[in-house]
Amino acid sequence: MLGQEAGGAVVAGLRYGEGMLYTKNAGDLRVYWQGPSIGWDFGGDGVRTMMLAYNLPSPPGIYQRYVGLEGSVYFVGGFGMTALTIDNIVVVPIRSGVGFRLGANLGYLKFTPSATWNPF
Repeated sequence: MLGQEAGGAVVAGLRYGEGMLYTKNAGDLRVYWQGPSIGWDFGGDGVRTMMLAYNLPSPPGIYQRYVGLEGSVYFVGGFGMTALTIDNIVVVPIRSGVGFRLGANLGYLKFTPSATWNPF
């Protein structure tokens, strides 16, 4: 999956993004994601995201809530990584972009077929 997202936090944070899930033989699928987080996390970022999905039974199977841990470091530019899981499916977002953000937190991402402002 390739996309872009923006997020910010002061202890508690929010993240919103959109992208395309590319598959070899099932076509491409538009995906939106949003979610809250809490932890030692301060600042904001705007990033390009590549997500690796493991054990995904079918492309529409991405549309659920994944819980995970995140770490990020952005000082003008930077890097962030998350490990998310539910059932036996693992999604690993790898982020690079711009901003001022430093943190480690616990949160979730909710993947949806349409954009929404509600991260819960």
